[in-house]
Amino acid sequence: MPDSRRGVLYGIAAYTMWGLFPLYWPLLKPSGAVEILAHRMVWSLVAVIAVLAVRRHWSWFRGLVRQPRKLALLTLAAVVVSVNWGVYIYAVNAGHVVESALGYFINPLVSVLFGVMVFRERLRPWQWAAVGLGALAVIVLTVDYGRPPWIALVLAVSFGTYGLIKKSANVGAAESLTIETLVLLLPALAYLIFLQAQGTATFAHEGLGHAALLAGAGLVTAVPLMAFTAAAIRVPLTVIGLLQYIAPILQFLCGVLVAHETMPPSRWVGFVIIWLALAVFSWEGLRNAHATRRRAASGKPALETV
Repeated sequence: MPDSRRGVLYGIAAYTMWGLFPLYWPLLKPSGAVEILAHRMVWSLVAVIAVLAVRRHWSWFRGLVRQPRKLALLTLAAVVVSVNWGVYIYAVNAGHVVESALGYFINPLVSVLFGVMVFRERLRPWQWAAVGLGALAVIVLTVDYGRPPWIALVLAVSFGTYGLIKKSANVGAAESLTIETLVLLLPALAYLIFLQAQGTATFAHEGLGHAALLAGAGLVTAVPLMAFTAAAIRVPLTVIGLLQYIAPILQFLCGVLVAHETMPPSRWVGFVIIWLALAVFSWEGLRNAHATRRRAASGKPALETV
């Protein structure tokens, strides 16, 4: 199987699993968001070490520790993804599944803006139109919520940053996640020990099933993250941007159909605008890719693209 096709399959798997996350985190109550996050960090390391042990793949570690730039990037990725995880767990368990879905709908437009700000890329007119519609949607939803949709914005920016960092680091899936979870291990353990000392921890105090679900947070974290990393290093960010619509669509359906969150008409207007922005963005990208292939086939110079 070609490497790019394998990357697409990894991406589909990752985003489908992420899209179903709203069904898992409520099962961990009465644990708070920060306690769940700490367990997620600790058990993710356990899960990824088990994967590496099965593969008997340890030789990479010595080479990676000799590359300070990659280690710095993975450390930064660990910090960014912990922010993303914490806000997402809070959002789901606080009844903001639909707003969290909005964050991942906005994410492709955030990635485009990163291209402009970080890589000095030039957007084409229809891309600017999509970004403008996205900004309009945020304004409409700010009026609807009575506040900026901060959950959505934090999720969009943090995950867009995470993808950008992982693309730059270009480290294998299991290897990357091992370093990230090692960075997060000590603060996570310290917090869990603090909770135990305070008598407020839920692990081992809410039954065996609850403890198993908390430990399972490592597995449900490690598997899609490794799949995402495997996709990110095999396919262009434009493909990742298209695939990631899978997750917010599933999250939105979980929020509306399972959690029965309120969707007043004004909120529907905001979501319709963001979906229109994504439709314009996707159509423009596919049209430009088709034009580029046609020019390449005819031997003409390709148009400048982002």
